[in-house]
Amino acid sequence: MAVEVLLPKIGLTMQEGTIDEWLVPVGGAVAEGDALLRLATDKVDVDVEAEAGGLFHPVVPAGATVPTGALIGWLLAEGEQPPGPAGTPMPTGSGADAGASPPALNGTDAGAAAAVASVNGTTGRLLSSPNARRVAGAADIDLTAVRGTGPGGRIVSEDVEEFLAALPGDPGTPIPPGGTSSSPLVRKLAKERGIDLSEVNGTGPGGRIRRSDLDAVTPAPPHRDAAPPHRDAAPRPGDVLPFTGMRGTIARRMHASLQEMAQLTHGYEVRMDAVVSLRDRLKEEWADSDLPVPSLNDFLLKAAALALREHPLLNATVREDGIHLLGDIHLGFAVAVPGGLMVPVIEDAVELPLPEMARRSRALAQAAREGRISPAQLEGATFTVTSLGGYGVDFFTPVINPGNVAILGVGRLRDGVEWADDRPQRTRVLTLSLTFDHRAVDGAPAAEYLRTVGELLRRPLRLLV
Repeated sequence: MAVEVLLPKIGLTMQEGTIDEWLVPVGGAVAEGDALLRLATDKVDVDVEAEAGGLFHPVVPAGATVPTGALIGWLLAEGEQPPGPAGTPMPTGSGADAGASPPALNGTDAGAAAAVASVNGTTGRLLSSPNARRVAGAADIDLTAVRGTGPGGRIVSEDVEEFLAALPGDPGTPIPPGGTSSSPLVRKLAKERGIDLSEVNGTGPGGRIRRSDLDAVTPAPPHRDAAPPHRDAAPRPGDVLPFTGMRGTIARRMHASLQEMAQLTHGYEVRMDAVVSLRDRLKEEWADSDLPVPSLNDFLLKAAALALREHPLLNATVREDGIHLLGDIHLGFAVAVPGGLMVPVIEDAVELPLPEMARRSRALAQAAREGRISPAQLEGATFTVTSLGGYGVDFFTPVINPGNVAILGVGRLRDGVEWADDRPQRTRVLTLSLTFDHRAVDGAPAAEYLRTVGELLRRPLRLLV
């Protein structure tokens, strides 16, 4: 029985996604749990796994942007045809033959026709994915010699990898003995990571090895298409930066935030002497332990969460029927990434001891920068903290994340002065910038929240537990 493949909705705010690359060739066998496609969303790129087994038949090309829930392919039984008009094969050229299925190719005929099948009949350009071109360039391979097995004869990275594996002196990675099976993608990943598939326990149907089984042996490295560090991606004069992907999402959400809310910002200076002193002490006391030493931002995250417990108006959302005070405190924190920013979420932040909060914030921030973070880890923030202290900024006006009623900005740690008996004393201070939605929170409650955060930072031992 034919099984529909629908574009999944990853996260509450996702409305559409782009099929960056099909990871399975047309007609290829797929088992439940195998990686089927690389999906680019407005927040993160992610591999989508098949929810059932069968022979894969796509109905939209790689590169297409479609709404969530749309039909993008079928999983068929042997000899089964896709039902309805949606099963019409995708065109591989133009003109009268545009809707016809390409002829079946095998053996030497397939290799000889590779370049023809992979050329767009309208533009004359070779159809290939960006990653396929990258892999081919690194190996000095002429793509016209590679047979494309993607939609419409498009060359995908797996085609290049299998072409390389077939070259003399490189037999590729064999399927392990004993009948244990795996997809071409899994075998390719195993080869890249130096994993012997005969030593991997497959958790799929019939002992089939899945990508997650490889991750259990050796954690996945950053995705091959991860963007370069921000310093290497700096825009240059004359560039046009389109409002697409992450940049487009940020533009739309921030514009909507400022249009739909009555935003006001308070600035508040807090003493950090006790935090700096405690952190220096923890560096010595925890030097031989596996406890992570909290950063200044970790102290601020914990203080922000604890203060929300005393000031629930700041941990709320505005809906048509009124202001909803939220029971859970899920703390988002902004992380700069190439092309924009992400806001990973620390769930139930108020319940976490400071060392555990430090561990989670580091892991989430690293995953965001390396392109490994999941959409689920970016959803559900009830309050957000963002810091520009590392860039030398003292005070700024952060924009509220839609769905929240406030966001806390953190400035740089700097020297201050406090007078005692007409004598100046050096202090360590920073400025907090609290932007709040005046529809839900008035100026006085917002100021009280900042004062509570400041008091917690003055006596930071309470933040450790």
